[in-house]
Amino acid sequence: MPLPPTDPEINLSSPGQPNPAHDARPMSVRSFGMTDQGLVRETNEDQFLIARLTKALDIQQSSLPQAQAKYANDQGHIFVVADGVSGSPAGEQASALAVKSIEDFLVNTLKWFFQLKGPEKENVLAEFQIALRQADASIFREVAQHPELHGMGTTLALAYTLGANLFVANAGDSRCYLFHDGELVQLTCDHTLAQDMVRKGLVPQTQIDRLNRHLGHIVTNAIGGSTPGVWVEVHKATLTPGDVLLLATDGLTSYVPDERIEFTLRTEPDPKIACERLVAQAVEKGGRDNVTVIVARYET
Repeated sequence: MPLPPTDPEINLSSPGQPNPAHDARPMSVRSFGMTDQGLVRETNEDQFLIARLTKALDIQQSSLPQAQAKYANDQGHIFVVADGVSGSPAGEQASALAVKSIEDFLVNTLKWFFQLKGPEKENVLAEFQIALRQADASIFREVAQHPELHGMGTTLALAYTLGANLFVANAGDSRCYLFHDGELVQLTCDHTLAQDMVRKGLVPQTQIDRLNRHLGHIVTNAIGGSTPGVWVEVHKATLTPGDVLLLATDGLTSYVPDERIEFTLRTEPDPKIACERLVAQAVEKGGRDNVTVIVARYET
């Protein structure tokens, strides 16, 4: 379903402060992801992926004593969460197909952007729009072979970082947040009936919490679903040392308020423990949904 265009550039700079885009200091990345079935669902329809992208030289033979592989200093990091749409058949299969399609795209199709300058950054956003559309197509190819799976779909949120560059793509209501300068910022927009009503001006933003209780679970844009064609939202931002990236399915965000998520990321520097605490908080609220969380911390 087509949605209104959004501004892909997210400016996180403080007024009067230098633009961190010019900060070339290398950053290390510590990340961890986990998924939990919860206490109610019979299956876990969530999937996640954490991967490192690098240029490599695979040495087949050499007269010199050396390692079999050499890796470039430039390394990209990819993070993906996917949540099979509730009420549709084979949600776990849809989310798995989408993640596998993204993996295939990264290995076989993505143009390697290890030197990001000028328009090349825009090309990255376009590439990830293509990646999610290919995932959509892969689901409909599966449905063509197995008609009983008609309607299966999944939400998906993806983040790619290279140095200080952050690129985000999503479809559905799985979210990407950035904990930056002591504040939790939601980078993605939910593609749900409730949020669509706010976007169209039918109800004020102040009513979103009430709407979410009744309509927030109705996804209006997903990979797969009843008709081919997915709208892919994209954003880009600049990372600074100390930033924390969070990707999560609605099993977290529907039950744990942003204020508590922010407190957890502020007080727990270890990504593994932060994930465990966030998942535990969602389960404590009744565990009515699968919950998946990825936390990545950027440091000098």
